[in-house]
Amino acid sequence: MTSANASVSGATTHDSAIQRRVLWVLASGQVLGGLGMGAAIALGSLLVVDVAKSTAFAGFSSSMFTLGTALAAIPLARLAMRSGRRVALTTGTTVAAVGALGVMASAAAHSLPALIVSLMLVGTGSAAGLQSRFAATDLANPARRARDLSLVVWATAIGVVVGPNLAGPGDLLGSALGLPDLTGAFAITAIAQLASGIIFMVFLRPDPLALSGGLGAASSKERRRFGYAFSVLTRNVPAAAGVFVLAMTHAVMVSVMAMTPVHLAHLGVEVVVIGFTISLHTAGMYMFSPVFGWLADRLGRRWVILMGQTMLLTSLLISGINADSVPALTVSMILLGLGWSASTVAASTVVSESVAVADRTSVQGLSDSLMSFAGAGGGLAAGVVLAAVGYGMLSILVIALVIAASAAAVLTARRSATA
Repeated sequence: MTSANASVSGATTHDSAIQRRVLWVLASGQVLGGLGMGAAIALGSLLVVDVAKSTAFAGFSSSMFTLGTALAAIPLARLAMRSGRRVALTTGTTVAAVGALGVMASAAAHSLPALIVSLMLVGTGSAAGLQSRFAATDLANPARRARDLSLVVWATAIGVVVGPNLAGPGDLLGSALGLPDLTGAFAITAIAQLASGIIFMVFLRPDPLALSGGLGAASSKERRRFGYAFSVLTRNVPAAAGVFVLAMTHAVMVSVMAMTPVHLAHLGVEVVVIGFTISLHTAGMYMFSPVFGWLADRLGRRWVILMGQTMLLTSLLISGINADSVPALTVSMILLGLGWSASTVAASTVVSESVAVADRTSVQGLSDSLMSFAGAGGGLAAGVVLAAVGYGMLSILVIALVIAASAAAVLTARRSATA
C-alpha cells in the first residue's frame, strides 16, 4: 500500500539533513504554538459563559476558535503557494497573538461580539499549526511520511499538555497585570504565538515547499482558486475520503471536548481539576502521535484510521453511559484524544500523498478549512444539545459521525485517480 502511495507523491528525494532541520524548526514552533493554544482552549468556554452570562453560549469559544481556523486555512495555503511555508506560518501565528490581546481587551469591556471575533483570530494560530504538519511532508521520504508528519503533531503535545495547567499561573499573571478573571492565560498565548512566529521566520530556511517544487508551480494562480481544490477531490477518491475522515473526526472531538469543561463545572469540579482533565485529553491527542505515524507507515493508513474510530466510539459510549462520573469522563477524554490522533495522523498522510505535488498545497488548505468548519459546526450544535438533552445524550448522538468516518476510511485504500 505504501509503495503505491509513494508512486503518487511525485516528490523528489532531498537531502535528509535538510529534512531534519525542517522538522526541528517546525517542532520548535509547534511547542510554543501548542502552549498558547492549550492555555486558550482550557479557559475559552468558561470565559465566554462568564461574559455572556448564559451556558447556551458554552460552545461559542471552541466554535469561533475553529471557525477562525477554517477561515484562515485557505488564505494561509494560498500565501504558502505564493511566498512559501515560512511566510505563511509566521503570518498565522502573528495574527493569533493579536487575537489573544483582543480577547483580554474584549473581556475587560464585557463585549461578547468583540470576544468572539478575537477568538476567531486566535484560531488562526491553529491553522498555522495544521499547515505545519503538512509542511513536514514536503521533503519527507515516502517510506516515513506518516512518521515525519506525526513528529510535528507530537511536538504540539508539550505545549497543549502544559497549557491547560497554566490556568492558575495565568490567573496570578492576570491579577498582577490587572486583567479580568480568566484572561491571564491569554497573555501567555500572545507571547507564545509571537515567539513561534519568530522561530518560523528566522530559522525555516531553506523553505521546504520551495525545495519540493510546490512553490511557484505552473498555473499556480488557477490552483489558488477556491473551487480548484474541490475539482481535484472529485477526481481523487482516496484524497476525498481522507478529507472527509478528517472533518468527521474533528467534529467529534471538538463537540465533546468543548462541552466537557462546562459539564464538569456543573458537577462542581474545581477549575484546576478541569484543567488537568483537559491536559490528559490533549496528551492523548499528541503524545502518542509518533506511534500512530509508525503504525500508519507499517500497517497502512486505513487500518490506523479504523483503529482511531474504534477508540472514539469507545470514548463516546463511556461518556454517554457514565456522564456524571468524573473518573469515567477522564478515561473517556483520554480515549477521545487518542482516537483523534490516530485518525488525524493517518488521514492527513493520505491527503498529502494522494495528490500531485503541484496541487498538494491547495488541497491541504481546503482540507484544513473543511476540518475546522466541521469542528466549528460541531461545537455550536453541541452547546445547544447540551442545554437541551445533556452531556450523556450528546455523546450518544455524536456516534453517528464516527460511523460515517469509518465507512469513508475504507475508500482511502483505493488507488489515486490523479496518479
